[in-house]
Amino acid sequence: MATKRIERIRVKRKKRVRGKVQGTENRPRISVFRSAVHIYVQAIADDAGKTLTEASTLSKELASSLEGKKKIEAARAVGMLLAKRLKEMGIQDVVFDRGRFLYHGRIKALADGAREAGLNF
Repeated sequence: MATKRIERIRVKRKKRVRGKVQGTENRPRISVFRSAVHIYVQAIADDAGKTLTEASTLSKELASSLEGKKKIEAARAVGMLLAKRLKEMGIQDVVFDRGRFLYHGRIKALADGAREAGLNF
């Protein structure tokens, strides 16, 4: 019973956040998913209905360099990788969608890493 209630709360929070965030090709939405071990992020153009680019702790560019690092450090590296990929596409301004996750810990580290690499939220 408790798990159904928790899932309803999570879905409600996600809808509340997503209702306020819309991405375009010029200013994509950065969507974050956090599991117990990994973190995934993608840049989405909602008006075109497509994913522009993605990054995660499983990305080939990061996988070997993340061994032995803490989850927060890995999240910061993923944010920097996504920012690098978006800047190569000529995109600097984005909208941050934290989804159902609170803005602290790994989610905040990812956003800070993206800002350090030059993205504007």
